[in-house]
Amino acid sequence: MTDHSTIIPFAQRRNGNSAPNSIFFERREFEAILNIYGKMVASGHWKDYAISGAKDVATFAVFQKASERPIFRITKTPALHHKQGAYAILSSQGQILKRGQELSQVLKYFEKKLIKLVK
Repeated sequence: MTDHSTIIPFAQRRNGNSAPNSIFFERREFEAILNIYGKMVASGHWKDYAISGAKDVATFAVFQKASERPIFRITKTPALHHKQGAYAILSSQGQILKRGQELSQVLKYFEKKLIKLVK
């Protein structure tokens, strides 16, 4: 048996430029988002998600059903870190519902949806 796999080397950094080609969530950010996502799925509010990384923004989109438009988008835009804040929650219509410097503070927006009245 012969292995015909091809090894493709990672691109070499040029001139010390370490700027990434795409923005993505870091591990701790992704864990925080998945933590709230799990709570919202368990409560029946959310059903599915999608992740995308682009040159200037990373997006975690949340769906209530298998539809074309996400009900919420959690975004990370590092270029806005020193201005409005790198993290934002957008509605399905694109309105900014909450923005901030710290992801944990921004994700607290969803805590009120988890509170249920018990009689």
